[in-house]
Amino acid sequence: MSEQATSHGMKATCADADECTAALHPSAINEDKAGENQRGPSIPDLVSGVMGVIGASKDGPRVVYQDDPRGVAMLQANCLVVLDALAAEYPAGCFDMAFVDPPYFLSNGGITCHAGCMVKVDKGSWDKSRGPEMNHEFNTEWLSRCQRVLKPDGTIWITGTHHVIFSVGFALQQLGFKILNDIAWEKPNPPPNLSCRYFTHSTETVIWAAKNDRSRHYFNYRLMKSLNDDRQMKTVWRICAPSKAEKGFGRHPTQKPLALVERCLEAATRAGDLVLDPFMGSGTSAVASARLGRRFLGIELEPAFAQTAVKRLRQEASQVRLPEGIG
Repeated sequence: MSEQATSHGMKATCADADECTAALHPSAINEDKAGENQRGPSIPDLVSGVMGVIGASKDGPRVVYQDDPRGVAMLQANCLVVLDALAAEYPAGCFDMAFVDPPYFLSNGGITCHAGCMVKVDKGSWDKSRGPEMNHEFNTEWLSRCQRVLKPDGTIWITGTHHVIFSVGFALQQLGFKILNDIAWEKPNPPPNLSCRYFTHSTETVIWAAKNDRSRHYFNYRLMKSLNDDRQMKTVWRICAPSKAEKGFGRHPTQKPLALVERCLEAATRAGDLVLDPFMGSGTSAVASARLGRRFLGIELEPAFAQTAVKRLRQEASQVRLPEGIG
């Protein structure tokens, strides 16, 4: 028997931690119940709404992929512009969750190891640091827009290395998000540190936060526990880097493994929920959403990455049976 202090300073005896949690916080362990999931706009309505607010222009958003039955779409565009349009069209918010892998600002001319070779850390102009103040301003800009388009009980997951994650965490606090967890993604086989002057970088941080402190966020506690040998899942996740198959149509320099994104989706969303990724890269979050029956809107500025994502999504659509009731 275990003891746990109540909010009134008294002690309650529980046979299991789940019982303690349910007794103290009846809403803390959320289950998927009929009628709980408010679907929000359909993908066709979402895309047409964005395009209607912004209007057609040469440099405006371009729909590069749209699968209405599966409820998946992607825009090649500046995410700040699209998020502003979404906020104007849906002022109360429309997304149940956002998964964000933002620029890390680590392309600084250093070196790393890739495929056994020494290579420069140069991921592209989009990843070059503009100084801590400008980097933080950018992080605050996209975070504030994501906050506006989340539903009142929506949550956001953000990945990053030390180059960016401290700025992101500070911005979350400044904007009034409620930080729920900081998760350490441990990579079993990280590239070696060639300079031999530091510890080998083998982790990235994943922050999970609710829209604000009034949010009643969804957490599929029992599923996470069942995936962890019937023990409460901890905040260190040991997951391998993306496989060769996941990079079959081209690689993204900060590509995340499907297993990582799928775990975030399963923890914080229900089937049919609407997911946002404003820096979609090569489309991992889109593929994960399609596999799990979540609806999805992705935004990517770089044409090459957008086309890689399109190829992955088309392959996924040809191989995976359409989940019922998603579109």
